[in-house]
Amino acid sequence: MNGTTTMDLLRILPEVILVIAGILVMLVDAALPVGALRRGLIWIAAPGAVLALWASLYQLQLGTGTAFFGAVETSPFTVFFHALICGIVLVALLLAYDTMPRNGHHMGEFYALVLFGASGMCLLTGAVELLVVFIALEISSISTYILAGYRKHTGKGPEAAIKYFLLGSFATGFLLYGIALIFGATGTTQIYQIARLAPTAQNHTMVVLALLLMLVGIFFKVSAAPFHVWTPDVYEGAPSPVVALLSTAPKAAAFALLLRVLYEMLPSLRSLWSPLLWIVAVASMTIGNLAALRQQNVKRMLAYSSIAHAGYLLAAFAGADSTGISAAAFYAAAYAAMNVGIFAVVTLASGYDEELPLVADFRGLLYRAPLLGSVLIFFLVSLIGIPFTGGFFGKFYSFSAAVSGGAVALAIIGLLNSGIAAAYYVRLALSAAQRPEQAQAVPVQPQIGIAVGAALLFTVGATLWLGIAPEPILRAAEAAASALR
Repeated sequence: MNGTTTMDLLRILPEVILVIAGILVMLVDAALPVGALRRGLIWIAAPGAVLALWASLYQLQLGTGTAFFGAVETSPFTVFFHALICGIVLVALLLAYDTMPRNGHHMGEFYALVLFGASGMCLLTGAVELLVVFIALEISSISTYILAGYRKHTGKGPEAAIKYFLLGSFATGFLLYGIALIFGATGTTQIYQIARLAPTAQNHTMVVLALLLMLVGIFFKVSAAPFHVWTPDVYEGAPSPVVALLSTAPKAAAFALLLRVLYEMLPSLRSLWSPLLWIVAVASMTIGNLAALRQQNVKRMLAYSSIAHAGYLLAAFAGADSTGISAAAFYAAAYAAMNVGIFAVVTLASGYDEELPLVADFRGLLYRAPLLGSVLIFFLVSLIGIPFTGGFFGKFYSFSAAVSGGAVALAIIGLLNSGIAAAYYVRLALSAAQRPEQAQAVPVQPQIGIAVGAALLFTVGATLWLGIAPEPILRAAEAAASALR
């Protein structure tokens, strides 16, 4: 193996580790006898995620560079999102270990799908060739389509998977058509070459149409309005550990792709995409929050909340290049920490089969499970954006970026929407803090295992860290921003 091949492999080392871990899980799963518990396969999956996280940080030593004939890039930008995705995957695996059925015969497939999906997400953040972007997106999407329907014994599980698959296929088709058009206009699918050729392309209309089609596909992946209709049904039908992963890691990868497409590939069209993102951000914030106000189902409420948070993050794109990129990257990290954490609490409080899905069912959680109730309220406080939490600094940097870019009205709309969001977050917090009625049947007290306890500790610690001492992550986000050409 020559030096060039070795360096190429090092630049995709996290993806290689995740794929190898997924294959090992499948091989060991197949070798186990029928009826044997598969939960122990976590000892292959979780170390795989940890090694991939280490490999991501190790890539900082390689410096910025490309591999495989300019198809994949390694830089502080890719390392930031690689580390974020691998961290989310690790927490999701720990959460699944303690909350999925202990006698489940498909845990091997579950772990493998999570690892394979993560490899696609990591590849998506580092791809600088649009055909590799498409392949990475499909690797990620196919895994999440299957995971969304993991609870096959319920009607909502297959319904969620089918809706997600059909709508996701159409969205991917839009993205692929956009890639085809940009190739027709510039004669290449390499992002840096497109950036150089697009401003002087003879058929400028084709370039504009390509951007619009690609944005449709990316907006679907981040569940931004008006491409958000799949989100509530999928969140409600999928198991909560899957939703914890689905609502964060694929979105982080999609936002990384969005940053690369707008700031690296087509910065010459900023006068077009900047007001468009302004509109999408306002629509996502407003539609998401107003719809969440009407929800009694906790997971559907959090689904609409995630749509609103996509709008908050998109507000950062109104800022100057480096400011907007770093604010968006920081918000992605903050949102991942608090959203994975709150779905961990929902999983424990509602159970795998979600026998307690409504806001009213959480009444008295603070009294029957004080630690869990306190953690729930903490994450709700962070989602509102109260100081000393990651949610506060996430919104602060995002809206500050919008103001610095001259979009003062957008920041004001974001603040008003944050006030609206506080209503339904506080409603859930008050329900958890209320004393249960004497006539109310006492639900089984949630049991916090070691693995899920570690997941909660990690997410609480990350949310506090981002709210009290955000400088290290902000510096990493700024380094990621400066790495985009």
